[in-house]
Amino acid sequence: MSSPSSASGPSRWERLGQTTQATTRVLDLLSVRYRHPVRGTEKNFVVVHPSDWCNVLAVTPGGELVLVRQFRFGIDAFSLEIPGGVMEAGEDPIEAGLRELREETGYVGARARLLGSTHPNPAIQSNRCHFVLVEDAVQSEALEWDADEEIAVTTVPVEEVLACARAGGITHALVLNALFLFEPHWRGRLPAGVV
Repeated sequence: MSSPSSASGPSRWERLGQTTQATTRVLDLLSVRYRHPVRGTEKNFVVVHPSDWCNVLAVTPGGELVLVRQFRFGIDAFSLEIPGGVMEAGEDPIEAGLRELREETGYVGARARLLGSTHPNPAIQSNRCHFVLVEDAVQSEALEWDADEEIAVTTVPVEEVLACARAGGITHALVLNALFLFEPHWRGRLPAGVV
């Protein structure tokens, strides 16, 4: 077991370089070499480098969230989620969110804004996930699914979605992040006494 770097906190490692171990359609797998500034030790660390992502909280005029249910290969099961997907390089998160919402669900909205962004797993991943709120969302466009996408689209009252998440019915960590950022906004727009 190594001792702490200093009483003032952990040291920032020095990045020395990287090599690409594998390139796939959805991510690059990197080996990144770092040096500890105090101990002088050098090590290679695995870093997963996907594109940034966006997830969309689309609220209908009736106070329902647009949800998607789809098969996920990572868990070999179905997952209840909000719409979202991979951003193009340099794409604005709001524009990407509106695009993903339209393509996956056919919904479009009157107003959109960025609620926040997170690092999905900073221990091994380099990307960010951006959370976009779209208000007054209505279904008016044709679906444009990717070749392997099969999505069930539904709308559920916001309070039911929040209760479902708290009860473990939604397990996608980024969707839970999105709901965490969304709930204060939702609570702020409800009339007093309505929960």
